[in-house]
Amino acid sequence: MTASPSVIAAADGGTGSMPDCADYWLCQQVYDWSGTDWLAENAQTLIATPARILLIVVVAVLVRYLAHRAIRRLTDHTTGSPVPSILRARRLRAAAVGDGADQVAARRTQRAEAIGSVLRSCASIVVLGIAVVLVLGELGINLAPILASAGVVGVALGFGAQNLVKDFIAGIGIILEDQYGVGDVVDLGEASGTVEAVGLRITRVRDVNGVVWYARNGEILRVGNKSQGYAQVVIDMPVAHDTDLERCRAVMQEVADALYAEDEWVGVLLSEPESLGVEQITSEGVFMRLQVRTTNADQWRVGRELRMRLKERFVAEGIRTPLPLLSAAGAPAGAR
Repeated sequence: MTASPSVIAAADGGTGSMPDCADYWLCQQVYDWSGTDWLAENAQTLIATPARILLIVVVAVLVRYLAHRAIRRLTDHTTGSPVPSILRARRLRAAAVGDGADQVAARRTQRAEAIGSVLRSCASIVVLGIAVVLVLGELGINLAPILASAGVVGVALGFGAQNLVKDFIAGIGIILEDQYGVGDVVDLGEASGTVEAVGLRITRVRDVNGVVWYARNGEILRVGNKSQGYAQVVIDMPVAHDTDLERCRAVMQEVADALYAEDEWVGVLLSEPESLGVEQITSEGVFMRLQVRTTNADQWRVGRELRMRLKERFVAEGIRTPLPLLSAAGAPAGAR
């Protein structure tokens, strides 16, 4: 069976000459299958175009799936691989080595999941955007005005939303570089406290008074993180000028060593305490310094415990603290 004369004429523009091979083959196959001139004449619109659109959609879905799978495998490999030695927190006591490695691994997992989510969203936007453009082209829509309008709108949005773009780029940098994470105690300048959420645009911090601060990532110029690696507790104890300073230094070392030896503090104190001696001499008194390396979460608890024990030991040893300076009127300086 061959195509009807009307089909051939429609395929070759009505001249009756031999039509284009591709169009002729499609018209011939449709006519052979249906025996309908109208369906064969419109085979390009009713069959070929929907088939190409369906192929575009299928390929787009497949490419998106493969891209998401590759990103997911990359993030899983990042979170599942051993922690590089350069990233491991240094621990001088065996009890704390595992905890430090677990903490670093958890932070790596959080960063990998966040970046993986961003990459998957970007891949979806790019693939689906290209698919939409190709589908519109198959439908015969002139894309030149659309692309030109999109370019103008993009430029306008770029100028109007440059701060928003800046915040997003800064947020990606914060996550990639692991500047801070949820649960860290940070100093962002105007806001200091515990990080409650890290997003691509803003960071939410709650200070010691319970106030919640929302900081735009693009406006964060510097970050002081008190929760990365380890913490250093530094205690300056004031004593009177006539104190036996060597004896005082030895007492402070004994108190710190006693705390270091207790089982309760084995996983908290990461290295042996050091009594450094005289740190400062002022008109008020002499300041003796003690420092000890601790875990991030316990630095404030260790500081309070050491200050309490040092005060009790100073009282027991008869080590006096400086007396308040007296003004000319005989009242303590600064009194009203």
